[in-house]
Amino acid sequence: MTIRDLVRAHKALAEPNRIRILKMLEIRPLCVCEITEVLQLAASTVSKHLSILRDAGFIVDRKEGKWVNYSPNDSADQPGVELLLNQLSRWLADDGTIREDAEKVNVVDRYKLCGD
Repeated sequence: MTIRDLVRAHKALAEPNRIRILKMLEIRPLCVCEITEVLQLAASTVSKHLSILRDAGFIVDRKEGKWVNYSPNDSADQPGVELLLNQLSRWLADDGTIREDAEKVNVVDRYKLCGD
């Protein structure tokens, strides 16, 4: 990992909505419309957050049919990113916003939101 990679990773985590996204993706892979529904942000804003997280190595996207699913990068090739993802999974369990997001993730339905 270079200094540039480390700075990129920390900048990616410096925005609360990106941390919320990472915590949601710990529960299950999600598409943009599901994340948009939980965060109540514009799809373009969510897409920008996802792009920053992907560029920093925190998440990966996989196309499945018409869906693009985002999930944590379990095979992060940067030890710093892997360490941060591991630590993040242990943090914020008592945070009210994170708990509310988790409840919403468990009921949000892409087929109702985006059509099938």
